Amino acid sequence: MTASTSADGDHGWKDTILAGLANYIDAGSIVAGSAALALWVEAYQLDTSLVGILGALGPNAISAGIGAMIGGRLCDILGRKKIYQYDMLFYAFGMLWLVFAMNAWMVVLGFFLVGLAVGADIPASWSLIAEQAPDRQRGKHSGVAQVLWYMGPTVVLLMFLVLAPLGLLGARIVFAHLAILALALTFLRSRMHESARWLEAKAEPRVGENRGKLRDLLTPQYLRSMAFLIGMYGIWNLWAGTNGFFFPYILRTVGNQSQATAVAVQTFSFLLGMGSIFFIFMQLADRVNQRLLFGISAVIQVFGMSLLALFPLTLPLALIHVVLMAVGQGFGAQCFFQLWSSEMFPTLLRSTAQGLMFAVVRISLGIFSFFVPVLTATGFKTLAWILTGFLILSGLIGFLGAPRNEGRSLEELEAELEPAT
Repeated sequence: MTASTSADGDHGWKDTILAGLANYIDAGSIVAGSAALALWVEAYQLDTSLVGILGALGPNAISAGIGAMIGGRLCDILGRKKIYQYDMLFYAFGMLWLVFAMNAWMVVLGFFLVGLAVGADIPASWSLIAEQAPDRQRGKHSGVAQVLWYMGPTVVLLMFLVLAPLGLLGARIVFAHLAILALALTFLRSRMHESARWLEAKAEPRVGENRGKLRDLLTPQYLRSMAFLIGMYGIWNLWAGTNGFFFPYILRTVGNQSQATAVAVQTFSFLLGMGSIFFIFMQLADRVNQRLLFGISAVIQVFGMSLLALFPLTLPLALIHVVLMAVGQGFGAQCFFQLWSSEMFPTLLRSTAQGLMFAVVRISLGIFSFFVPVLTATGFKTLAWILTGFLILSGLIGFLGAPRNEGRSLEELEAELEPAT
């Protein structure tokens, strides 16, 4: 089938990168907002309740979930290209509120609009990457988006470090770079083609008339798939979201590290993660037993987290923890969530399912974020055990439910779904 091979060569990789930049913008927006938070608090006298609202409604949580749910459904109805192209204009509009913010309400509105935009772009981009990738390179192409997810925070952190003397102006420059990238993506994505698989599925009368309806996701097979993926990735994401509060504590505790050192360690962690994605996930996911690969990743992360629960926190232990977590994450839950969520649903429900699951995960994290201060108050060791428990549970769900789709075409996988629809 031509759709399965059309992405081969330089053109396919270019499209993958252009689609995958949604991850760069998503993660970059989250880190930029976190880095600017102290500056906003000082400049606009934000109280703790408003800070909590920002965290819950921003691109890391509820607004991204709402955007994914709406955008994912529109992707299956209108096509991937319409959403991933014009969505970037909406993102730039939201980001400009942050660039020119003069008071608290402009920050809240801008953060909310940015979250809606990045949420809508994720299912469009992930579906497009899977549908245009060659059958035996779907994992490799999906990995590119995850590399870009790690690159976003790396660039943003380094920009904040260099621009720190400028204070709030430095934050505005970082936000402006994201807005400019979104505008450039709008232009570059206009030259991309619509997903051939989506066009073919939409053009087939039997499918176009009787498939792709929202109620089709309520079949037992798809409900099981969504429950599995939400359980595996959502519980892991609770660890990831809480770790944002947890990681700075490590850096302060092991020697009262400077801001420059903190940024250096975080950047090192992201670079290790990118290396893990490229050298492990992208090279192996299409060729080896994915259940085994996921299981190894889960064990590495559980071991790395449990070190902090079992032993006194020293600089060598903290560095071992950072290395293990970065390497383990690189070929773990997030990569497999993107890949498996593209494979376990038919073309006309793919983005809808991804958007719905992404919404549940992000909104759950937003609600959970209100309880993070309570967890951190329980003490370092207790929190470390709680986070280890999250990783154990996520790892067990992922290992026991992992599909064996490596090297198989989307058409083969979709044919197996036929009896359930």
